[in-house]
Amino acid sequence: MANINITSSECAWAHFEVKVLSKVIKGLRGFSTKKTVESEHIYGSGNEPIDISKGNTKYEGNIKLLGFEADALNKAARDAGYDDITEVPHELIVINISYKKKASDKGTSIVTSGVQFTEDGFEMEQGAKNREVTLPYIAMSRRIV
Repeated sequence: MANINITSSECAWAHFEVKVLSKVIKGLRGFSTKKTVESEHIYGSGNEPIDISKGNTKYEGNIKLLGFEADALNKAARDAGYDDITEVPHELIVINISYKKKASDKGTSIVTSGVQFTEDGFEMEQGAKNREVTLPYIAMSRRIV
């Protein structure tokens, strides 16, 4: 059994920063980023696997932000001649997620390149105090530095 230090602190929300198109998203409400590698068992004689083969890799995620931030991204897309953020070519979009475990620690960055936003929506519910927009994406690469 591994030695688990239950007194260690996790990353605090205050120590995260997300940039899209070099703009810090102040209205950030959440995000996810993941790398998936297709993998499957290889079978030979008998019923136990003899190996695992790997296939394609894909990168995807989403950012959840307040409505004014989504509006600003869409305005920037329109100013550049596109209908909305989903029409901006993936070669132009990079998402940089920076964080520290503690404020005094050296930072770590997750750099996702070639981002293509796949949806843009507008939702509101009765009684809501603000408008949240989730923008899912796929990407060409992701690296941790």
